[in-house]
Amino acid sequence: MAVHLNIVLSDDLNREINRVAAEAETNKSEVLRKALQLYFVAHDGKQRGLKIGLVEPKSEKQQTEIIGL
Repeated sequence: MAVHLNIVLSDDLNREINRVAAEAETNKSEVLRKALQLYFVAHDGKQRGLKIGLVEPKSEKQQTEIIGL
């Protein structure tokens, strides 16, 4: 079963979603589904005392810590 949601987005956020969807050769719904999945992982990790960040693949060095999720 699928659920349809209606959301209101700012023009800037809508443009960013469109840009990412075009670059990924997908659609806005898929971008939003993946964004929600990432948010759930971040939320669950935070509940366990973990942090989320971006890591350089070769050096395995953290480049960015993502806060506020």
